[in-house]
Amino acid sequence: MALRLCKSGPTCYGIADAWHEGADRVSGLVREREVAMEAARAAGAIIRGYYKTDLTVEMKGPDDPLTAADRESNACIHEMISRAFPEDGWLSEETADSTARLERRRVWIVDPLDGTKEFTQHIPEFCVCIALVEDGRPIVAVELNPAAERLYCAVRGQGTTVNGDPARVSTQRDVAAAEVLASRSEDKRGEWDAFKPHCKVVLTGSVAFKLAELSTGHGDATFTLTPKNEWDICAGSLLVEEAGGRVTGLDGRPLVFNQPSPLRPGMIASNGLLHDGLLRLIAQTQR
Repeated sequence: MALRLCKSGPTCYGIADAWHEGADRVSGLVREREVAMEAARAAGAIIRGYYKTDLTVEMKGPDDPLTAADRESNACIHEMISRAFPEDGWLSEETADSTARLERRRVWIVDPLDGTKEFTQHIPEFCVCIALVEDGRPIVAVELNPAAERLYCAVRGQGTTVNGDPARVSTQRDVAAAEVLASRSEDKRGEWDAFKPHCKVVLTGSVAFKLAELSTGHGDATFTLTPKNEWDICAGSLLVEEAGGRVTGLDGRPLVFNQPSPLRPGMIASNGLLHDGLLRLIAQTQR
């Protein structure tokens, strides 16, 4: 596979179009997976270059920081993906949205740095997130934690791996004993107080990081009653599902991506065994 430098900088590499059209399905989405992994690694190299340095932090909104690492990671991923798959759509946190993506059957959904707050605080619980969605369902997912050098990958129907090894969700069945990964920000706002008597709440980094770790059995479930954007949860949802878990909206229905508004009204992910019990618990606490 030929590599060449891209415009985004010396750590970002573009992938030359070296495969024939029509080979994707036969090869089981190998090309898409490989391009996504290379893009995540290149973006991760950019992010590591900024990690534990003095960063200028801008605020896009309340509790919503932005850094040069976010921007450069996004530019790198966008260049690599758009060069390899120019006909596909694009949705990213750091790119102005366009309704043109709604006309595409295949759309790449990207968060170039999910967990910017953790990143700026030097908490190693953030991820680069890249997913390919076809007809509303993720079919390829790659997440990279650059701080820990953990690369999570999934292809629909082919399972989940972390650094090349198979990953599986936990086997916990008891909600009371379940480790539920929770947002530090949500906890500070008191959103987890009602759940702490009913399960083991474990404060953890970004939502993408939670989903990636859940897919490896580190934690049993995670959920949020706070709306999340598609780029926060798309890649992680496939990681969990292909590792044997379940991901839905708070109504218990499967998530559908590439919607006109990328904001989804909450989400729950689990090892599958805990899912219905946690949905009942959420419903009870909301009465």
